[in-house]
Amino acid sequence: MALMEISVIPLGTGSTSLGQYVAEIKKYLENRGIPHTLTDMGTIIEGEVEDLLRIACELHELPFKAGAKRVYTALKIDDRRDKEVHLGTKVESVKRYLSS
Repeated sequence: MALMEISVIPLGTGSTSLGQYVAEIKKYLENRGIPHTLTDMGTIIEGEVEDLLRIACELHELPFKAGAKRVYTALKIDDRRDKEVHLGTKVESVKRYLSS
């Protein structure tokens, strides 16, 4: 299992507001039952790498479908093979260190 952080940034929309585009991405992920966490700076998605890359392509297309003329998408993938990792695992690890 891997984690991907994705930020999809539509350009050329005539506005600095991105909330409506983020809402479409959130709805897309929820409707497909894809495990994810929305953050202030992007969205973190859990899955197999092949699936995450496919999802990234699909999310990249959403702003174009909504009228954006240009889209900048940034990805980070953390693919750990020695143990299974899920959303929140890293945060829980840090919390254990803090409580020691």
